[in-house]
Amino acid sequence: MQNRGMQLQVVQMTPMVKKLIILNVSIWLIGQVILDQYILSGSPLISYFSLTPRLVIEKFFLWQPLSYIFLHSMSVTHIVFNMLMLWWFGAELETRWGSRFFLIYYISCGVGAGLIYTVGVGLYSAFSGSVAGLMSPVVGASGAIFGLLLAFGILFSERVILFFFVFPMRVKYFVMIIGAIEVVSLLNTGGRSGVANLAHLGGLISGYLFLVFWTKNQQGKRKKSKNKLRLVVDNERPEDGNGPKYWN
Repeated sequence: MQNRGMQLQVVQMTPMVKKLIILNVSIWLIGQVILDQYILSGSPLISYFSLTPRLVIEKFFLWQPLSYIFLHSMSVTHIVFNMLMLWWFGAELETRWGSRFFLIYYISCGVGAGLIYTVGVGLYSAFSGSVAGLMSPVVGASGAIFGLLLAFGILFSERVILFFFVFPMRVKYFVMIIGAIEVVSLLNTGGRSGVANLAHLGGLISGYLFLVFWTKNQQGKRKKSKNKLRLVVDNERPEDGNGPKYWN
């Protein structure tokens, strides 16, 4: 849902968002609930495809910072909440960016969140001597969705939404509050709450860095194109289909 001038509207689901939701729900229902719980022994999906920092660091399970995005806990509310956030915040971003760029950004935020979480837990373990975090598997699309939340807060900062579906609030303040809650939760629990707050913050950080570097790259390309003079010398399309010829 979104609120434009206090008028509640339903966000139209976009193609890539729809595909991601179908993929996540299918993996959760068929792979985790049915196969892992009732057919396969040892829960191989969780064992091999969740994000376990020790396996990434010591055994080089390098696919895990990507694969964990598509797994969720057995709690129905976990996947339902994540998919609703993907729909509400992702649909408008895809409409604005296009499906391809949206998917690249979504995956980049999820992977970035996983890498930041792995490095952070590894450093904490090295200095504290605690290995609990290293062995605890992490699942969920939350890191990627926090990246979407950041982008939404930047692009639609002045839009008013309903915080907790009750309190009207501008999106930029909503994102700030959510980020602050994650920081306080991480500091208060030391990462022992059962919620990967560091991965959530990693999604915000990854999204910010992605947008900063992408924006600078686009600005650099525009500057180069302005400084480059291209004179068409043969505008007839040749038989080989290579298009017009230029002098640079």
